[in-house]
Amino acid sequence: MSSRRSGTTPRAAAAPAARRPAPARRDAYHHGALREALIEATEALLAERGTEGFSLREVARRSGVSPAAPAHHFGSAEGLLAAVATLAFDGLTEALRAGNARGGSDPVARLKEQGLGYVGFALRHPGRFGLMFRAGAAGVRKDEAFMRSAHAAFNVLEEGVRLLLGVPPAAPLSPAHWQAILSTWSVVHGFAHLALAGQFDHVGPGATADCEPAPAARRGGSAGATVSRTQRDALLRDVLAPLLEGHLRGLLATQEPR
Repeated sequence: MSSRRSGTTPRAAAAPAARRPAPARRDAYHHGALREALIEATEALLAERGTEGFSLREVARRSGVSPAAPAHHFGSAEGLLAAVATLAFDGLTEALRAGNARGGSDPVARLKEQGLGYVGFALRHPGRFGLMFRAGAAGVRKDEAFMRSAHAAFNVLEEGVRLLLGVPPAAPLSPAHWQAILSTWSVVHGFAHLALAGQFDHVGPGATADCEPAPAARRGGSAGATVSRTQRDALLRDVLAPLLEGHLRGLLATQEPR
């Protein structure tokens, strides 16, 4: 009797342990959630370290999954970075179109709001913004989806300038028209990079006065200032909006009569 009881006790004690859930997080993700988690971890890592400090292993560690999981979903580091850059251009396109909606029927207001949306997007997503214009370098692949998203964002800007200057959608663009498009893009793109680098921290009434540069910015990385929503709104309203207004009015004044 005693030998049978002693033989059954270990099996009874071991049964609950076999049903104990594994502590790792990797089984908690379904396919879509894991993909989003990897993209979010990538953006955070890029904002902190730039592309130079990017690695699939670190993305996996931050997502709580095995080192092989990112490659399983995206094929390679290039595939993951291309997916993040593509999503970035999709988000930028949405921001530009939202600017059109805020601007209504006034061509100047529409383009001004596009510019505010452009810089606002960059300040909200410094990791994505630092990556999306580095395609072809730093391991970012220019695949078909990426090119389609990038062209869609540029087309919103081009359509805005065409409306401003009275150029029909199908009409060819003259050198002066291209100068208007590229100068407008340069204004907002350069402004975004200067803001992310903390160069406007003490410009304007409280624009970003208390903004502390992120570690990557202090190291010269691609990230930049960590800007609060209040600081960002003040910078856009008090500094960028009048700058864009003057630039766009100047484009109108220098164009030949239609």
